[in-house]
Amino acid sequence: MNNDKITRTNPVSMPKPVGKYTHITKIPRNAEWFVTSGQIGIDPNGQFPENMNEQIGLTFANIHNVLAAEGLCSDHIIKVNIWAIEPIDWNYLYSEWERFFNDEYPAMTVAYVTALGLPEIKIEIEIWAAKV
Repeated sequence: MNNDKITRTNPVSMPKPVGKYTHITKIPRNAEWFVTSGQIGIDPNGQFPENMNEQIGLTFANIHNVLAAEGLCSDHIIKVNIWAIEPIDWNYLYSEWERFFNDEYPAMTVAYVTALGLPEIKIEIEIWAAKV
């Protein structure tokens, strides 16, 4: 195994992932780590759309922007934590997900919660990234 790159694997001893994620992401020792605050579906004017899918689209745009500010892209993402207050339209989220990640998926955790930081927020996505 290459010790100077991020690798993603799904062990044959495990059931296949039930979603678009990888069971294990290995980060080499010399990697620089980045952790974002939870990114939310807020537009550049500070407004929250009422629609969950619109918030998902804005959240991915905000993730792209926060990563780009550090010279990072989706290839650097190793872990994604998703919190939502209402059911996620997985067809829509996965269409954004696939456009963002292609087919190199990071590890992922999803949780439904009763509330997030502000009443307008329907979804929040935290990113862990590493750069070799």
